[in-house]
Amino acid sequence: MGRPLRDEGSHGMLQGTFHSKQALEYGTRLVAGVSPGKGGQTHLGLPVFNTVEEARAQTGAEASVIYVPAPGAAKAILEAMEAEIPLVVCITEGIPQQDMVRVKNQLIQQSKTRLVGPNCPGIIKGANAKPVVSFIAGLTAPPGRRMGHAGAIIAGGKGGAKEKIEALKAAGVTVTKSPAQMGAAMLQEMQKRGLA
Repeated sequence: MGRPLRDEGSHGMLQGTFHSKQALEYGTRLVAGVSPGKGGQTHLGLPVFNTVEEARAQTGAEASVIYVPAPGAAKAILEAMEAEIPLVVCITEGIPQQDMVRVKNQLIQQSKTRLVGPNCPGIIKGANAKPVVSFIAGLTAPPGRRMGHAGAIIAGGKGGAKEKIEALKAAGVTVTKSPAQMGAAMLQEMQKRGLA
Protein backbone atom coordinates (compact mmCIF):
# COMPACT_ATOMS: atom_id res chain seq x y z
CA MET A 1 0.00 0.00 0.00
CA GLY A 2 2.98 2.31 -0.16
CA ARG A 3 3.78 4.61 2.72
CA PRO A 4 0.73 5.14 4.90
CA LEU A 5 0.12 8.01 7.23
CA ARG A 6 -1.70 7.75 10.50
CA ASP A 7 -4.02 10.73 10.86
CA GLU A 8 -5.21 11.51 14.36
CA GLY A 9 -7.23 14.44 15.66
CA SER A 10 -6.43 15.59 19.18
CA HIS A 11 -9.58 13.90 20.53
CA GLY A 12 -8.90 10.79 18.48
CA MET A 13 -5.48 10.06 20.01
CA LEU A 14 -6.66 7.19 22.22
CA GLN A 15 -8.58 5.45 19.44
CA GLY A 16 -5.80 6.26 16.97
CA THR A 17 -3.24 4.79 19.35
CA PHE A 18 -5.24 1.58 19.79
CA HIS A 19 -5.68 1.01 16.05
CA SER A 20 -2.16 2.16 15.18
CA LYS A 21 -0.63 -0.29 17.66
CA GLN A 22 -2.63 -3.08 16.05
CA ALA A 23 -1.58 -1.97 12.57
CA LEU A 24 2.09 -1.87 13.58
CA GLU A 25 1.84 -5.35 15.13
CA TYR A 26 0.32 -6.59 11.87
CA GLY A 27 3.25 -5.15 9.93
CA THR A 28 1.69 -2.02 8.44
CA ARG A 29 4.36 0.55 7.58
CA LEU A 30 3.08 3.63 9.39
CA VAL A 31 5.29 6.66 8.85
CA ALA A 32 3.76 9.46 10.95
CA GLY A 33 0.92 10.76 13.03
CA VAL A 34 -0.95 14.03 12.69
CA SER A 35 -2.33 15.85 15.70
CA PRO A 36 -2.74 19.65 15.58
CA GLY A 37 -0.62 21.34 18.23
CA LYS A 38 1.50 18.25 18.88
CA GLY A 39 3.92 18.57 15.97
CA GLY A 40 7.53 17.80 16.81
CA GLN A 41 6.66 15.04 19.26
CA THR A 42 6.90 11.30 18.69
CA HIS A 43 4.21 8.73 19.42
CA LEU A 44 4.60 4.95 19.05
CA GLY A 45 8.07 5.70 17.74
CA LEU A 46 6.69 7.80 14.88
CA PRO A 47 7.07 11.53 14.27
CA VAL A 48 3.95 13.63 14.89
CA PHE A 49 3.11 16.60 12.65
CA ASN A 50 0.64 19.46 13.04
CA THR A 51 -0.84 19.04 9.55
CA VAL A 52 -1.25 16.34 6.94
CA GLU A 53 0.55 18.56 4.43
CA GLU A 54 3.64 18.76 6.68
CA ALA A 55 3.55 15.00 7.25
CA ARG A 56 3.29 14.23 3.55
CA ALA A 57 6.11 16.64 2.67
CA GLN A 58 8.41 15.07 5.27
CA THR A 59 7.51 11.39 4.81
CA GLY A 60 6.09 10.97 1.32
CA ALA A 61 2.99 9.32 2.82
CA GLU A 62 0.65 7.75 0.27
CA ALA A 63 -2.28 6.91 2.55
CA SER A 64 -4.06 8.38 5.53
CA VAL A 65 -6.25 6.66 8.09
CA ILE A 66 -8.71 8.97 9.84
CA TYR A 67 -9.36 8.21 13.53
CA VAL A 68 -11.02 11.55 14.28
CA PRO A 69 -14.38 11.69 16.14
CA ALA A 70 -17.46 12.40 14.01
CA PRO A 71 -17.65 16.19 14.52
CA GLY A 72 -14.13 16.70 13.11
CA ALA A 73 -13.83 13.79 10.69
CA ALA A 74 -14.96 15.63 7.55
CA LYS A 75 -12.41 18.36 8.21
CA ALA A 76 -9.69 15.69 8.55
CA ILE A 77 -10.78 14.05 5.28
CA LEU A 78 -10.73 17.41 3.49
CA GLU A 79 -7.28 18.17 4.92
CA ALA A 80 -5.96 14.86 3.54
CA MET A 81 -7.54 15.67 0.16
CA GLU A 82 -5.92 19.13 0.14
CA ALA A 83 -2.56 17.43 0.77
CA GLU A 84 -3.38 15.16 -2.22
CA ILE A 85 -2.99 11.95 -0.23
CA PRO A 86 -3.87 9.24 -2.81
CA LEU A 87 -5.78 6.96 -0.41
CA VAL A 88 -7.82 8.10 2.59
CA VAL A 89 -9.49 5.53 4.85
CA CYS A 90 -11.97 6.87 7.41
CA ILE A 91 -13.10 4.52 10.17
CA THR A 92 -15.26 7.15 11.88
CA GLU A 93 -18.98 6.46 12.05
CA GLY A 94 -21.81 8.92 12.61
CA ILE A 95 -20.35 11.80 10.62
CA PRO A 96 -23.12 14.38 10.05
CA GLN A 97 -24.70 14.00 6.60
CA GLN A 98 -24.16 17.63 5.67
CA ASP A 99 -20.44 17.21 6.39
CA MET A 100 -20.21 14.19 4.10
CA VAL A 101 -22.13 16.04 1.36
CA ARG A 102 -19.39 18.68 1.53
CA VAL A 103 -16.71 15.95 1.35
CA LYS A 104 -18.40 14.24 -1.60
CA ASN A 105 -18.66 17.57 -3.42
CA GLN A 106 -14.90 18.02 -3.06
CA LEU A 107 -14.17 14.39 -3.99
CA ILE A 108 -15.99 14.61 -7.33
CA GLN A 109 -14.11 17.80 -8.24
CA GLN A 110 -10.67 16.18 -8.01
CA SER A 111 -8.89 13.02 -9.11
CA LYS A 112 -5.92 12.73 -6.74
CA THR A 113 -7.62 11.20 -3.67
CA ARG A 114 -9.77 8.09 -3.21
CA LEU A 115 -11.85 7.77 -0.04
CA VAL A 116 -12.73 4.46 1.61
CA GLY A 117 -15.40 5.07 4.23
CA PRO A 118 -16.58 6.63 6.39
CA ASN A 119 -17.62 3.95 8.87
CA CYS A 120 -15.04 1.63 7.33
CA PRO A 121 -13.53 -1.13 9.46
CA GLY A 122 -10.26 -0.60 7.59
CA ILE A 123 -8.57 -2.33 4.71
CA ILE A 124 -6.26 -5.28 4.47
CA LYS A 125 -3.81 -6.31 1.81
CA GLY A 126 -4.88 -9.66 0.40
CA ALA A 127 -1.39 -11.17 0.32
CA ASN A 128 -1.26 -10.77 4.10
CA ALA A 129 -4.67 -12.30 4.78
CA LYS A 130 -4.97 -14.61 7.74
CA PRO A 131 -6.09 -18.17 7.08
CA VAL A 132 -9.67 -19.34 7.52
CA VAL A 133 -10.44 -22.72 9.05
CA SER A 134 -13.96 -24.14 9.06
CA PHE A 135 -16.03 -27.08 10.16
CA ILE A 136 -19.32 -28.01 8.51
CA ALA A 137 -21.68 -30.32 10.35
CA GLY A 138 -24.28 -32.47 8.66
CA LEU A 139 -22.30 -34.92 6.54
CA THR A 140 -24.24 -37.79 8.09
CA ALA A 141 -27.65 -36.10 7.93
CA PRO A 142 -30.24 -38.09 5.98
CA PRO A 143 -31.17 -36.48 2.63
CA GLY A 144 -34.09 -34.07 2.89
CA ARG A 145 -33.89 -33.76 6.66
CA ARG A 146 -33.37 -30.34 8.20
CA MET A 147 -30.88 -30.19 11.03
CA GLY A 148 -30.43 -26.81 12.68
CA HIS A 149 -29.68 -23.47 11.04
CA ALA A 150 -27.33 -24.89 8.40
CA GLY A 151 -30.11 -27.21 7.28
CA ALA A 152 -32.47 -24.27 6.94
CA ILE A 153 -30.01 -22.46 4.70
CA ILE A 154 -29.57 -25.36 2.29
CA ALA A 155 -33.19 -26.50 2.23
CA GLY A 156 -34.88 -27.13 -1.06
CA GLY A 157 -32.45 -29.71 -2.43
CA LYS A 158 -29.89 -27.13 -3.51
CA GLY A 159 -26.82 -28.49 -1.83
CA GLY A 160 -25.83 -30.06 1.41
CA ALA A 161 -22.89 -30.23 3.77
CA LYS A 162 -20.71 -31.91 1.14
CA GLU A 163 -21.35 -29.10 -1.37
CA LYS A 164 -20.64 -26.46 1.29
CA ILE A 165 -17.33 -28.13 2.09
CA GLU A 166 -16.40 -28.25 -1.61
CA ALA A 167 -17.28 -24.56 -2.04
CA LEU A 168 -15.23 -23.56 1.01
CA LYS A 169 -12.22 -25.59 -0.13
CA ALA A 170 -12.48 -24.05 -3.61
CA ALA A 171 -12.30 -20.63 -1.92
CA GLY A 172 -9.08 -21.60 -0.10
CA VAL A 173 -10.62 -22.42 3.27
CA THR A 174 -9.22 -25.32 5.29
CA VAL A 175 -12.13 -27.54 6.33
CA THR A 176 -11.74 -29.96 9.24
CA LYS A 177 -13.71 -33.16 9.80
CA SER A 178 -14.26 -32.39 13.49
CA PRO A 179 -14.56 -29.15 15.48
CA ALA A 180 -11.90 -30.60 17.79
CA GLN A 181 -9.38 -30.34 14.92
CA MET A 182 -9.94 -26.63 14.23
CA GLY A 183 -7.32 -25.29 16.63
CA ALA A 184 -4.57 -27.56 15.32
CA ALA A 185 -5.56 -26.83 11.72
CA MET A 186 -5.45 -23.06 12.36
CA LEU A 187 -2.01 -23.34 13.97
CA GLN A 188 -0.75 -25.38 11.01
CA GLU A 189 -2.10 -22.85 8.49
CA MET A 190 -0.62 -19.91 10.42
CA GLN A 191 2.76 -21.68 10.61
CA LYS A 192 2.68 -22.19 6.82
CA ARG A 193 2.32 -18.41 6.44
CA GLY A 194 4.92 -17.54 9.07
CA LEU A 195 2.26 -16.04 11.34
CA ALA A 196 2.83 -18.37 14.30
